[in-house]
Amino acid sequence: MFGIPVPRYALVNREVSNQELDYFVEEEDFVEVHGNRFWKPFVEKPVHGDDHSIMIYYPSSAGGGMKELFRKVGNRSSEFHPDVRRVRRSGSYIYEEFMPTGGTDVKVYTVGPEYAHAEARKSPVVDGVVMRNLDGKEVRYPVLLTPIEKEMSREVCIAFRQAVCGFDLLRSEGRSYVCDVNGWSFVKNSHKYYDDAACVLRKMFLDAKAPYLSSTIPPILPWKVNEPAQPSEGLTRQGSGIIGTFGHSEELRCLIAVIRHGDRTPKQKVKLKVTEEKLLNLMLKYNGGRPRAETKLKTAVQLQDLLDATRTLVPRTRSDRDNDNDAEEIEHAEKLRQVKAVLEEGGHFSGIYRKVQLKPLKWIRVAKDNGEGEEEKPIEALMVLKYGGVLTHAGRKQAEELGRYFRNNMYPGEGTGLLRLHSTYRHDLKIYSSDEGRVQVSAAAFAKGLLDLEGQLTPILVSLVSKDSSMLDGLENASAEIEKAKARLNEIITSGTRSVDSNSLPDHPWMVDGAGVPANASELLPKLVELTKRVTEQVKLLAKVEDEELAEASSSDAITPYDQAKALGKTNIDVDRIAAGLPCGSEGFLLMLARWRKLERDLYNERKERFDIKQIPDVYDSCKYDLLHNAHLNIKGLSELFKVAQVLADGVIPNEYGINPKQKLKIGSKIARRLLGKILIDLRNTREEARGVAELKSSQEANLANLYNRKDDIDSRSKSHSTLDHARKCSYNSDKSKDQDDDEDKETKYRLDPKYANVKTPDRHVRTRLYFTSESHIHSLMNVLRYCNLDESLQGEPSLVCDSALERLHNTNELDYMSYIVLRLFENTEVALEDPKRFRIELTFSRGADLSPLEANDSEAVSLHQEHTLPIMGPERLQEVGSCLTLEMMEKMIRQFAMPAEDFPPPTIPQGFTGYFSKSASVLERLVNLWPFHKHSNSHR
Repeated sequence: MFGIPVPRYALVNREVSNQELDYFVEEEDFVEVHGNRFWKPFVEKPVHGDDHSIMIYYPSSAGGGMKELFRKVGNRSSEFHPDVRRVRRSGSYIYEEFMPTGGTDVKVYTVGPEYAHAEARKSPVVDGVVMRNLDGKEVRYPVLLTPIEKEMSREVCIAFRQAVCGFDLLRSEGRSYVCDVNGWSFVKNSHKYYDDAACVLRKMFLDAKAPYLSSTIPPILPWKVNEPAQPSEGLTRQGSGIIGTFGHSEELRCLIAVIRHGDRTPKQKVKLKVTEEKLLNLMLKYNGGRPRAETKLKTAVQLQDLLDATRTLVPRTRSDRDNDNDAEEIEHAEKLRQVKAVLEEGGHFSGIYRKVQLKPLKWIRVAKDNGEGEEEKPIEALMVLKYGGVLTHAGRKQAEELGRYFRNNMYPGEGTGLLRLHSTYRHDLKIYSSDEGRVQVSAAAFAKGLLDLEGQLTPILVSLVSKDSSMLDGLENASAEIEKAKARLNEIITSGTRSVDSNSLPDHPWMVDGAGVPANASELLPKLVELTKRVTEQVKLLAKVEDEELAEASSSDAITPYDQAKALGKTNIDVDRIAAGLPCGSEGFLLMLARWRKLERDLYNERKERFDIKQIPDVYDSCKYDLLHNAHLNIKGLSELFKVAQVLADGVIPNEYGINPKQKLKIGSKIARRLLGKILIDLRNTREEARGVAELKSSQEANLANLYNRKDDIDSRSKSHSTLDHARKCSYNSDKSKDQDDDEDKETKYRLDPKYANVKTPDRHVRTRLYFTSESHIHSLMNVLRYCNLDESLQGEPSLVCDSALERLHNTNELDYMSYIVLRLFENTEVALEDPKRFRIELTFSRGADLSPLEANDSEAVSLHQEHTLPIMGPERLQEVGSCLTLEMMEKMIRQFAMPAEDFPPPTIPQGFTGYFSKSASVLERLVNLWPFHKHSNSHR
């Protein structure tokens, strides 16, 4: 379309309402138009231009639902409908792929093909609340368009033959797209726009009627001729708010945080061998009819099929439990009941939390139905159902509160102004998550608190959170070393022996093999087993009533339908369930019993008389969960069990990632290798960007006064087209030569217009990278940071973590829910660019919600406990006050443990770096050449 980038789209044209079209197909997570498939999330726009009801449909993996965008009504511009999953059939619609924009949209207004004014606003996609100023106008910030966007403005103006025109831009993953052209539009409230428009229109009139005067009249308004240029204010200089002021000339340039997910339900697994034909046929249905192929059931349709099959197989009455001959049959029936109960959990186990595997184990050869030859048929399969591990209402609350804390405390000089920083393209924010549902939802809830958003998490999750399982998931790379560590740990616990590293000092207790394991661990194990049995017996009694009610229910009883719309869980405590004496959340007594019974069986094998220490963390998790969420059930002995489990878990959990510092370093570097590499790239990019800005500012200091002068801006109109055309061709050619899918961190630099933005620090630019992951990556990253100096290549170098912090970390055995590690990069602008002290790293960490459910040390803790939520501990220093860890030293210490830049996919060359230097193609090219990984194409941003 006239060379203007637009999202990929398809048209569905209905002549009458609800007309069935043979070229249109709708499935659970996509629509297909003429064979072109649009996966959710996608956008549905009415063909009629006066119909402004636009829908965005979300995938079941993110919880499903639909968001409706509409013309502003009061303070709202959109509404989320969690139960709507089918597209409209009442008319004709355009379907487009969804473009994530980081929560900000750009409105562009042209006055002729050579002028464009742009403003940024909060996108209605993220929460639908319209931000208004004191005059009732929507809050917008003037922003600078890139050269490519300026050329797009020119083409829109010419293509639609509309000199005064307005259109919407989506800035998504390093590229800009036109999503809507509004026609005759004016800026609502901007002196700059109307001053510029007057100049442009005057020149158009003069060119048409008096061209001999056009070149002689100054291209600015008469009363503006002698008005001095208003330089932007200097940057606010503030140091670290945690360690103290390092220097008054410091400026925060980058914040990197690695954060564990919030409070979750205990993770569970059911394994059973199935021979029932209904289940085997279901496996064949979804694996393409291959008798030896494994299948995974994830979608609501697949799980509904499984639930329907299971309901017919579970007996309505119970077998005689005292008949030992039927023990296996009874156990099989109990597991089928457990599967059925999980799938009927009111929608709680749905969306991104569900997973069932069916793996064939035995086959026979049978005659084909058509009588021609034989074929294989499975007669037995292993079913594995994984459930639990769902973020609780407490987990959502923790993540959102932590986001607010970051907004108010982690950005010195900004305070709540972080929202303005973000809205004005001075905040480069990217959020990454592992593939686990609880981690994704924690990231979305954190973003909600960080950016002060409202409403449901699904739109926030889809718009702002990127999944990167290769960087934030899995332990495969270190599985052998982890098993070796666990074997040695088992030996230490059962024998009570220790060994000390020959290079360790007596005042460094963390150097001992198995540091943190209690000396009486072998004596505590039998006590742990006995207390677990006691708790299980009580839960069994609680489940008996529920069991009898299920058995007595008639077959005509209505069964709660499977509802995936509640995939993200409840926001608040279910007061009615608690008042009725039921477990918190959607877990019934049957599943609660299954959870504790499995722990009892797995913790101690009575036949082999063997303890399994790998079950200790699971026992601890279940105790902690029930003490926090099910205290109202008054289970006797649970508090005592928790205390024993906590002592053992404090010794087991840290040592699962290495039995001594050197092994911890080896395992940590294997698990967090890609994450460490990405962190180094984040820091290097920030440094090179800051250097590029400083060098260009220095070299162009003499021209700064004129660079933002409107006279210069308008004088250069005649030259701008050729310059922008050259930049456009360079960028488009670059785009064609690269694979967009391989670029993981697209970072086109968008900038605020500093002269008219009414912002004190228009030159400030902060990069934020948030990585949400699980406990394994938090431990791994922390182990590399504190023990990297033990590597042979770094002998003699001090640790990145000071001795007092090493001692605190030794006593902090658990990095609990919402624990985090933060790296902040500060630039000292009064130090020479080549001086290593120009860029300083600050390291902090938090233990997360590391407060025992049994503790209540203040009124806030008591209040939070009543809400089933534990407070998150504040950040602690990993360095001495006043110390200076340079970026150069940080790179030296950890680069051998990080994935090298050449192993990452190649970067995207920035389309345009705007700001001080947006007027000149030569300056643009110079800045691109300064970009660090443009010189090394095997790097990654």
